[in-house]
Formats: sequence, C-alpha cells, structure tokens
Amino acid sequence: MASTAPAVRLLPNAITVLAMCAGLSAVQFTLRGQPAAAIASIAVAAVLDSLDGRIARLLDATSKMGAELDSLADAISFGVAPALVLYTWRFGGDRVGWVVALIFAVCMILRLARFNTLLDDVEQPVYTKEFFVGVPAPAGGLLALLPMILSIEYGDHGQWWQSKPVVMLWTVAIAALLISRIPTLSVKTFRVPARAVAPLLVGVALLAAAVITYPMIALSVALVAYLAHIPYAVRRKHWLANHPEAWDVPPRERRAIRRAHGSRGRLGLRPPLRGVAGWAVRRPARTVEAAEPITLPADPRPAGLRRRNWRRTGLRRNQADNRGDN
Repeated sequence: MASTAPAVRLLPNAITVLAMCAGLSAVQFTLRGQPAAAIASIAVAAVLDSLDGRIARLLDATSKMGAELDSLADAISFGVAPALVLYTWRFGGDRVGWVVALIFAVCMILRLARFNTLLDDVEQPVYTKEFFVGVPAPAGGLLALLPMILSIEYGDHGQWWQSKPVVMLWTVAIAALLISRIPTLSVKTFRVPARAVAPLLVGVALLAAAVITYPMIALSVALVAYLAHIPYAVRRKHWLANHPEAWDVPPRERRAIRRAHGSRGRLGLRPPLRGVAGWAVRRPARTVEAAEPITLPADPRPAGLRRRNWRRTGLRRNQADNRGDN
C-alpha cells in the first residue's frame, strides 16, 4: 500500500493552525469593537477543530505532532481567546474579572491535559468511547460566551445576564463543567442509518438557513440544547455501566435491550434466563404425549332413566342412547 504523500499529511495540521488563527483573531475583533465577528471567529475555530482529526484519520495522516498541535490550538482558541474576549468585553480594568478569566483559561488547559491522559488509558470499558469526561473544549469556549451572544442579539440595555456578577458566575460555572467528571455525548461514534440520511440532510439545510438568517439566536439555541442534553448523557452512561450486555452490540439490539428492561421494570417481572448480546439459551421444546384412552365403568341405571336425564339437562343424546330408543 502506497504511503500518504507529504502534502496530504500536512493538510490536517494546516487546518489545526487555521483554527488557532481563527481563535486568536477573536481577541483582535473584540479590541476593535466587533463582538459579533469575535464570536464568529471562535465558532469557525470550533468547526475547523471538528474537521482536522477526522480528515487525519480518513487520509491516514495521524501523527504524534498533530495530536500535540491540536491540544495547543484548542488551549489557545477555546481557553485563552474566550478568556481575553470576556475580559475585554465585560471585565476591563477589574482585578476580580481578570482572576475569573485566568480561572477559565487554566481549567480549559487542565481539561485538555486530562483528555490526552485518557487517550492512553486502555483499561477503560468499551462504552466510555461514546462519552467525553466533562464538557469538551469547543463547547466550553462557546458556552462561556453565551451572555455576550445574548447581548449582541437583544442589545446592551441592562439585562440581568449582562451584569458583571452574573457573567463572572457563569464563567466560573462553565470552567467547573470543563474539569468535572460529568459525561457528555461524543459524536465521534455516532452512526447515521441509511434511511435517515435524507432527513438529516434536510435538517442540515434548515440549520444552515437559521444560522444565515438568525446567527446569534441559532447559536444560543444550540448552546442551550447542548446544556439540556447533559442529564440524558448522565442517565445513558449510568444505564450502560449497569448493562454490560449492551456495550458492544448494534444500536437496534441496544434499543431492544432497553425496551425489554423498561417493560420488566414497569411490570415488576424478573429478567428471563436468556442472553441478549448475540447468544441465547434455548429452552427445551415441550412434547405433548398422546393420552391413553380412559375406560369408564358402565352405567348401571336402566336406559329409560338415562334418557330422561339427558332430556332434563338439555344435552344431545349419544349414539348408544339412540340405539336404545330404537
């Protein structure tokens, strides 16, 4: 198999450098009084960050240098740049605000260091690859700017989310989510079924139209929806941890396992003695044995009495009684 050309191997690293430049440009846009352009720069950096790793894997151009460069770019684009943007926008000249900006940048760097450490941990269960530990760097960098996004959309007219104490608390809360152990869903393992490709493309078109028409509202809704998914991610990881039979099965079988456990939980039934993840315990088939004919003793009563009993009960007489009447 031919090795990848040097120019092709350089492409993922070039995208990473572009993401870093886009993130740093947000600081320059903020200093020039263009907050919307600053947020757009960090959003572009997030999109480029989601592409460089996938392109590297598709082109078989992964390298140790690319992994280290990606972490450094994330630290600058989603840690240092948002912290400086927030300080320039709301904390200018405030010592406490500078401390808050430092806390956010340091938590972002710690989050990336832990992420790199977990990549080398081969003892993690299989299902953990479906989750991030804490909020990932691109989402954290954009979430920290949510008060600024709302201010751009609804104007700087003294809304409560624009006050300095609220912005400080929000920034510290997002920094805590970065270094927390709270699981969040990873889209790296997300697989689209063939029948869902067309609806997904329609959804992408609608999302693009919303971003072009109402960019700040669409970004705000996306960030709020991301925060709302965290309880679901926590519940899903807890369920997978308690059901090892669903770790390495297709999504259809996993949904069947979930429905089976849900129905038994509602009805209070015990789990059946059968496996789910590709094997089953066959129960022996029931065999119906031919019943031996039962011989009843002869009725000692006379035929006339037997006939009256049949008429009284309203039943049809058998052939023996008919023969007796004849």
